[in-house]
Amino acid sequence: MSHDLLAVIWFGLWGLIWTVYFVLDGYALGTGMLFPFITKNRQERNQLQEAIGPFWGGNEVWLITAGGATFAAFPEVYANMFSYLYTPFMLILFALFFRAAGLEFMHKDDSPLWQKSWKWAFFVGSFLVALLIGVAFTNLYYGLLIGADGYEGNLLSLLHPYGILGGLLFITMFIVSGSLWLSLKVTGIVKSRALAIAKKASVVNILLLAIFLLATNNRTNLFVNFVEQPLYWLVPSLSVVFALLVFPLISKNRNGFAFASLSLSIATLSATGFIGLFPNMLPSRLDESFSTTLYAAAGSELNLKIMLIVALIFVPIVIGYQIWSYTVFKDKITKETAQGYH
Repeated sequence: MSHDLLAVIWFGLWGLIWTVYFVLDGYALGTGMLFPFITKNRQERNQLQEAIGPFWGGNEVWLITAGGATFAAFPEVYANMFSYLYTPFMLILFALFFRAAGLEFMHKDDSPLWQKSWKWAFFVGSFLVALLIGVAFTNLYYGLLIGADGYEGNLLSLLHPYGILGGLLFITMFIVSGSLWLSLKVTGIVKSRALAIAKKASVVNILLLAIFLLATNNRTNLFVNFVEQPLYWLVPSLSVVFALLVFPLISKNRNGFAFASLSLSIATLSATGFIGLFPNMLPSRLDESFSTTLYAAAGSELNLKIMLIVALIFVPIVIGYQIWSYTVFKDKITKETAQGYH
């Protein structure tokens, strides 16, 4: 295989890894954002902790893998991205810390103040991760202020209306995902509260998704590839269709299908972004000549070949392990038997 073909393959794998992360960690982040609002006592908190406890760490492996794949396959993108977006990435890192600490420490002490503090830390961490990842990726679609001297913007220049819209869309998608996940994993009043939120949030999600796609068409160059290859329009169209199906599926008590439909909507929206970015990985809004393409950023041919072999061996193992873990922890969690996360 040629170097360019290997670079394209790794771009596809890079996009796939991020997509898997959005889908899997989306429901865990959504659960974190719902945590303070649908639990009234420790046993109900135990239910939510148990609903994601066996899975959230494995889900975050995909985030680590995405960063590792960027470093190994596209070192120039890794270096520039973590330089240009240093502040938002550091905020995401600290949010991940507080999210994990909130989940781990919440019930280490019986003090109400202790439990309340870590409960809200779990919420804030989950909220900020969803918001900032949404803002970061939306700014890739929008184009960064990259000039001859590198990145010419700052944190505030990322928080333009389109960037904030993308962050809000990610938050809403993950809330719907989290509430539907809880409807599948827990029983009792917590399930009822989760479903009530899922119904309302699914309507907000489709509205934000429609507005986001219209804004993307008007404010960015993301759909240039779609104009050149009209078949690509099927991907964002499917994202809208899957999002539209969520509410009626919930209304018919087909919560598993609703969760699957929402997950497919997230996946196809993510695919829309990566198809639109190709071949750019760090597009410049100031001048196309300052953009970083996958061909220029890719590592050596030997490096890409070795990594591809490693990925073909170990990624199926990771997927198999995660499927096994979902099988082992498939039972619903009742309020009376919930032990929480230790």
